[in-house]
Amino acid sequence: MSKLDGKVALVTGSGRGIGQAIALKLAREGAKVVINDLDEGPAAETVAAIKALGSDALAVVGDVTAKDFGDRIVKAALEGFGRLDIIVNNAGYPWDGVIQKVTDEQWYAMLDVHATAPFRVLRAASDYIRSATKAEKERGEVVSRKVVNISSMGGLCGNPGQIAYGAGKSALVGITKTMAKEWGRYGVNVNCVAFGWIKTRMTKPAGSGQEESHKTHGIEIKMGVNADLLDTMSKMIPLGRGGTPEEAAGAVYLLCLPEADYITGEVVMCTGGFTM
Repeated sequence: MSKLDGKVALVTGSGRGIGQAIALKLAREGAKVVINDLDEGPAAETVAAIKALGSDALAVVGDVTAKDFGDRIVKAALEGFGRLDIIVNNAGYPWDGVIQKVTDEQWYAMLDVHATAPFRVLRAASDYIRSATKAEKERGEVVSRKVVNISSMGGLCGNPGQIAYGAGKSALVGITKTMAKEWGRYGVNVNCVAFGWIKTRMTKPAGSGQEESHKTHGIEIKMGVNADLLDTMSKMIPLGRGGTPEEAAGAVYLLCLPEADYITGEVVMCTGGFTM
């Protein structure tokens, strides 16, 4: 029997990268997973990969910053699988710039995707969380549920050129701690994982020809990190390298286990030791 048998997980931004690795890890451990991506193709591929593992999944395609997104994805989970046990607010992307060059549009885009979108998902889940807990108590059952919000080293330590991104990720830490106190009475553990350098499409060396872009607000945002900076970071990280999406997923998985039932309101740093 796997650790998460019978559980239903919702993972935003799970069509690729870290989000996909999280979804696959939870599925391997027995959870059914609600997948989300901005694009239909990656979402469908992740659903197919999960079904190939012997678990089940469904996809909710769309922009997490849409006002109705939280309601839509929670409704899909409950209608599709009848319950909701794990919420991972993972969707996000960097839109960098030094303060004098950051537009209002850029600022609000970072707050919308990293703070407002998770808030709306949790708000949408609140009726179910409260009613399910009440019914379980009446039956004498104890069911633990988990929320894992994905922040960043930039949200805790700050990075030059990431004032908007850092503000959004820092806000998510505040959301985590507040909801840990609000939902503790319902047996929900709410924690945060803050990543450092994880090797994804967003952190490929800039100028290498391998980096990708993300389109938002009609603007094409080039991903990628300066190659010299990546080299410097690898020398400053005690483990000597960036992490893999699978290692990142492992940190999230640990907080979804029954063994983590007495951990809440915490921020777990997954940085290879960079932030020691």
